[in-house]
Amino acid sequence: MKKVFFLIFFVTLSSSKTFSQQRVQWHTDLNLALNEASKENKKILLFFTGSDWCGWCKRLQNEVFKTSDFEEWSNSLVLVELDFPRRTPQDQKIKNQNLQLQSMFQVRGYPTVHFVIPEKMNDGRTNLKSLGKTGYVRGGPTAWLNVANNIINKTL
Repeated sequence: MKKVFFLIFFVTLSSSKTFSQQRVQWHTDLNLALNEASKENKKILLFFTGSDWCGWCKRLQNEVFKTSDFEEWSNSLVLVELDFPRRTPQDQKIKNQNLQLQSMFQVRGYPTVHFVIPEKMNDGRTNLKSLGKTGYVRGGPTAWLNVANNIINKTL
């Protein structure tokens, strides 16, 4: 009986943790993210990462992005993952988009996180107004979120 109870408890705990991690939506297509940000009047977080080779990127994801603190905090943003994998195949359209954004934001190292405000121009194009950037911050989600809040809440 104790084994059955423990098994049910373990399965429930595991499934609830997995469910909570799936509530954070990361876009890979910037155009879809821009549409959502415009409709909901949200700022955008651009996460430049090397998902299959960058140790610091994996550490940032595990220590911050996969936490309930980040999940709650990120509701006010649209999240975009701009991945530069070495071994994982990637759609050419996404690869080109990511390279263009890497060049535009002059990303030289990973992980890099840029915060931007999308602004519609008169000609219909969208300008990404930079608020600032960060990377990995030692100290877990609280320390990282403090840095991020300082960036996105600064007076423009």
